[in-house]
Amino acid sequence: MAIKRIWHGWTTRENADGYEAVVRGEVIPAIEALGIEGYRGLELLRNTQNTGDDEHTEIEFATIMTFDSLDSIIDFQGEDYTRAHVPDAAQRYLKRWNSHAAHYELLKEPEE
Repeated sequence: MAIKRIWHGWTTRENADGYEAVVRGEVIPAIEALGIEGYRGLELLRNTQNTGDDEHTEIEFATIMTFDSLDSIIDFQGEDYTRAHVPDAAQRYLKRWNSHAAHYELLKEPEE
């Protein structure tokens, strides 16, 4: 049974592309380089629906990390495993973010 670690952050329209680039180019490779046993990968989601044309509109991002077990998450984040992992490079682009991630047991995967 896998565990999904889900986190949300918000940025301005102006900073959205920069945030995405940092996550793809720095954050994900750094996590992968840790070689955490039981880490399966990270999905990056971007919500641009209902954002309008207002320059002050926030763009929402979510990450969904998949791990084999809670022990794997603890190996990644430590005993305070719900604490968000938001490197400084990513924080520079974010307006706000959840301070903690939520964890869900994967009960059913999509059919292929």
